[in-house]
Formats: sequence, C-alpha cells, structure tokens
Amino acid sequence: MSNRHSRWKSSLAALSLAALLSPAWAAAAQRPLGSGSKGPDVVKAQILLDRAWFSSGEIDGRFSTNLRRAVLAYQRAQGLRATGKVDGATWTALQADAAPPFIDYTVTAQDADGPFARIPKDPMARAQLKSLDYESVQEALAERFHMSQGLLTSLNRGKRFKAGDVVSVANVGDAAAPKGARSVQIDKSERLLMVLDAGDKVVAAFPVSIGGPRDPLPVGKLKIVNEVQNPSFTYDPALLKSASKDHEKVEMKPGPNNPVGTMWLGLSKPHWGIHGTPDPARLGREETNGCVHMTNWDARRLSTLARVGTVVDVRP
Repeated sequence: MSNRHSRWKSSLAALSLAALLSPAWAAAAQRPLGSGSKGPDVVKAQILLDRAWFSSGEIDGRFSTNLRRAVLAYQRAQGLRATGKVDGATWTALQADAAPPFIDYTVTAQDADGPFARIPKDPMARAQLKSLDYESVQEALAERFHMSQGLLTSLNRGKRFKAGDVVSVANVGDAAAPKGARSVQIDKSERLLMVLDAGDKVVAAFPVSIGGPRDPLPVGKLKIVNEVQNPSFTYDPALLKSASKDHEKVEMKPGPNNPVGTMWLGLSKPHWGIHGTPDPARLGREETNGCVHMTNWDARRLSTLARVGTVVDVRP
C-alpha cells in the first residue's frame, strides 16, 4: 500500500491538526459539503459517519463518491431529505455524537517493531513470504484508525512514529455497534453494502468493490456460509480471468496485505465471498474478480453484525 502515499501526501499537504482543532474550523464545520469539497470539515463528517457505522472507506478529507453514498444511506436511515450532501440537518444529526473527533494515541514498542514486510506485486513472489504483514507502522496505525496514511502523517508532521511518540488519530474505536441486525443487502449500482434490521431499516452501510462484466455479482439471495479471521488465500489462475498464463496455483499466507485481507465471509456461491482488501484507497473504484471487497476494518465490523446463515440480498 505504500505506493499510494505520495498521492495522499500532495493532496493533503494543507491539512494540519491545528487547522482541524481551531475555533475557526469548528464554527465553519456546519457549512454544506458536496462533490469537490475537501479539508478539515470533510474529515469531521467522515469521522462522525464512521462512528455511526455509515462508512465512507478511508477517512482522507476528500468528498468522494464513497462519501456521497455514505451520506445518502445515513440520511435515509435518519429520515432526512436524501441529498447526498452534508447539509444543515445532516450536520445536526451527526453532531448528536458529542465525542471528540480526534484522540491521542501513544505508539507502543509492539507497534513500532512490527513485523513489517515489503510486499511484492507478483503473486508468485508473494506466495513465498511467511506472512503478508503491514509494510510500515504508519500503514498499521492508519488502518487501525480507519485513516489514509496521508491524513495520518499530515496530522502528525515531524513524528517518526517510534515507540513513545504521541500521535493524533481519528476517534473511531469506541463507537457502539448498531443493534438488531438481521440481513445484508448489496446495491450493485451504488456499490454499497447495507445491514438491515427486522423492519428493513438500514443500521449500517459500507462501500464495496464488486465484479465487473466478466465476473458479475449475481442478483438474488445468497447466504453467508462461513467466517474466517486472518484467512490464507488460494491463488488459482484457473479461476481468475486476469491471471498471467505462467502463474501456478499457490497458497498465500495470512496478513493484512493478503489479497482477501483480514476477514473472509464466504457466500453460498462457491469461491465467492465478502472480504477485506490490502488497498482501501481503491475501494468502490475498481472491479473485482467476482468477490465483494471492503476495507479490512469494515469487513471485521460486518462480521460482528452478520453471522453464518445471514441472508445477503443482491440488488441490481
């Protein structure tokens, strides 16, 4: 994931913790947000939505299509006018959560020591590694706090992320899980996975990547048949239309940079599942080989709401 860092760094250079916590920003954070918006107020909206379990994927300070999808789902769940913009009514609803958007975190020796690994692109080379670990402490902490690496490092300029360093991170860890989850619905056109209660009210929503025309996610009802934490991954070129002809069937070890991430929820369609991804920045912006991709943290959150036997209703 480190190859994305330069893109984030250039686009987020203007952000700083001082700007995010300044009284001027706090007063301005009520302004409407929509396509093209970026900066501190977008960061706050992303954090509040994440705390409400309406994820926009990575918290990165940009009003992306994933953020618009999260806002729409949240507005509908709250009975607000569905504009896809963070308007005044949406700000009011979100800020009923009075928790601070950022907290201090002290980097531990375990954080700083890893293990870390350089992850090769070639699947054959990846299969030789004993584990598919994070590539850096920044990557590990960014994922733990649902942030892009660019935002994390921009907020903590001058920090080396060594043991004992106190860094500022998004306050997403203590948000209470929604209650009453009964089923899962995937909206293919919106690339959004929603968790519904018994009354079909949406209680959580997450952006996803899905298969394209060559590997389309079938419309209809499936079921979750198994859940595996920290799965290994069987790379079988016979099942992947994009695989190189000289590749062989190999097993890749578990780890956050494993192609299926840190959580696998197998579906009743053989070889298909809902799972994490080692590249959260691309979520919702790419086609998969058939499976449903989520961020690693959202896949883990989904596993606390959906169990084996849960119906997954795929809509066009």
